[in-house]
Amino acid sequence: MTLIRPFTGLRPKLEHAEDVVAPPYDVLNTDEARARVEGRPYSFLHISKPEIDLPAGTDPFSAAVYVKGAENLQTQLDKGILEQDSQPCYYVYRLIMGEHCQTGLVAVASVPDYDSNRIRKHEFTRPDKEDDRVRQVDALNAQTGPVFLTYRHDGRVDELVKDVCTGSPEYDLTADDGVQHTLWVVKDQALNDELTQRFDAMDCLYIADGHHRSAAASRVAAMRKENNPAHTGEESYNYFLTVIFPDNQMKILDYNRVIKDLNGLDNEAVLQAIANNFNIEQQAVAVTPSKGGEFGMYLDGRWYRLNIKDALIPKADPVKRLDVSLLQNNLIEPLLGIADPRRDKRIDFVGGIRGLQELEKRVNSGEMVVAFSLFATSLDDLMSVADANEVMPPKSTWFEPKLADGLVSHVLD
Repeated sequence: MTLIRPFTGLRPKLEHAEDVVAPPYDVLNTDEARARVEGRPYSFLHISKPEIDLPAGTDPFSAAVYVKGAENLQTQLDKGILEQDSQPCYYVYRLIMGEHCQTGLVAVASVPDYDSNRIRKHEFTRPDKEDDRVRQVDALNAQTGPVFLTYRHDGRVDELVKDVCTGSPEYDLTADDGVQHTLWVVKDQALNDELTQRFDAMDCLYIADGHHRSAAASRVAAMRKENNPAHTGEESYNYFLTVIFPDNQMKILDYNRVIKDLNGLDNEAVLQAIANNFNIEQQAVAVTPSKGGEFGMYLDGRWYRLNIKDALIPKADPVKRLDVSLLQNNLIEPLLGIADPRRDKRIDFVGGIRGLQELEKRVNSGEMVVAFSLFATSLDDLMSVADANEVMPPKSTWFEPKLADGLVSHVLD
């Protein structure tokens, strides 16, 4: 088996592509998805969030939802909205958001290499979310949500991808949020072979986003292997759908925190306690941290700039030196009493794409009492954590732009 390989992608016909392509299943709630599909009977949301086609109040994890998703996929196949390529291909996928551009490769990646940690992880997964993806893949007999991977950039891969982009794309679409999605189909066998060889020579790949989808792919592969006495390792279920971008093109935004209460303290007591671990200065405008170890805090209608004292940064520890860890371990847990941010309902998380005004809004509304803005985690830090076989704290990274669902799916044997 190779680390990645081409595959016969399931794609919308050109004339239907704009109607089909949809946001990822996990960035919209059910009500938002229902609104998005008004007048769009072929939106991929009918497949990725099929509860929108069942009565209001339907449990999105009920058996009927997975059945409905499979029915909706079959309907699109029967109507010729989607069709499968006749030969294995790679696909080059470009995302443009404002002035940011990143171009990667759509491929299927080896489940055994994921299991052996050659495809490296940096997050824990939740069993309930894994179970959902396992049931969805099994019902559809396809992987529809790509896992977002990255690698240490390779000059020759850059050249090969750039050459593909000189040709005419198969799709060139602009989504509702203004992000441009462009896809080229790579049918040249020699080019595909060289891409396979270049990636197979790499030490590893890294999961940027999609830990639950990759874990589910591993579980589905194990189930199907156990039920297949003729298993060879070459079956399509031994691979999972990915889009792979070079590290020097990736964009990580800040992932900020909002908290419901001050753990029984008043504002003045909080400010005094924070000064034990941070240098603190009130600011006239919202604080966007400009470096690691610097944080913004919005409390009682005022912004403060916090800089952690240098002696408190464990520089040799790839997890504890992360800004999300520094804030958690030196302020949120000891002062505000939130020891488990993964489960504690007093804390919530706001992706940087929403801006600092979202932090102010949630505090000013009375929903939350205090908000913290963070400096974005770097990709080098992510790779260092993964290389050390460690796990990042929850909500450490927010990647933009997001991959679309429905451009290319991977059908299983």
